[in-house]
Amino acid sequence: MSSLSFTERRDLEQYFGMSSGYVLTFSDRTFSEFIGEAVEMDIHSERFEIGGTSKANKLRAFWKLESDPVVGKLLLELVKYASTSTEHQTPENKSLGERCRQIASRLLAGSTALKPLKNHAKALDANHLADQIQRMENAVDCDPSLAIGTAKELIETCCKTILAEREAPVEGQPDIPALMKMAMKELKLVPNEIPDSAKGANTIKRLLNNLGTVCQGLAELRNLYGTGHGKHGKASTLKPRHAKLAVGAAATLATFLFETHIQTKS
Repeated sequence: MSSLSFTERRDLEQYFGMSSGYVLTFSDRTFSEFIGEAVEMDIHSERFEIGGTSKANKLRAFWKLESDPVVGKLLLELVKYASTSTEHQTPENKSLGERCRQIASRLLAGSTALKPLKNHAKALDANHLADQIQRMENAVDCDPSLAIGTAKELIETCCKTILAEREAPVEGQPDIPALMKMAMKELKLVPNEIPDSAKGANTIKRLLNNLGTVCQGLAELRNLYGTGHGKHGKASTLKPRHAKLAVGAAATLATFLFETHIQTKS
């Protein structure tokens, strides 16, 4: 089941012209061919007829039954297709199309990795953290540089939030590796806190060292390709797959730090 909200479904239905039972200008045959090529599924199978047999109802059933990545992939292809039609060239429709593309990007952004992080942002009443998560979701496919830059900022926000929650002083404006060290020390995640006699001590220490490596890598990637620094006009950019790697790594690391914070906070 996808995580489409009521408002998202409303925008998508409006953009795809589904109120009449149709989807864009597709016939039954071209609709089947398009979806078959996009996600290798038969949209006319019985499982998608739970709400009716019109193309619009079958698409609604698809949204209900399929996962975020599958729905996101199809939506992105539908938005691309719709954006080429003459009727979708008005400023209003272009704006609606951009919202629909962002919805598709959200579903494709690795919601499995980001969902626990969203829950932590909500529990901590951390609005800035929630905004960063939303920004990464929206940008990962259309603006990889922004997604990469935000992934690095996410770790900074995570560390600062944990340190503030634990009333640990932060002096000056430490960079992200320094913040990470401070947070790990506060959470007793530094390698020298692990006794040599502990089972798997060497493996645990290596994994903890790698947390810092992930953090440093995100900072370096952001400096090279992310937003926040001016670059020359011919600078190359990374692809969405690189942004997904950065977002996934940042989300996994931040989730681990938040869960450690919650479980060990006295």
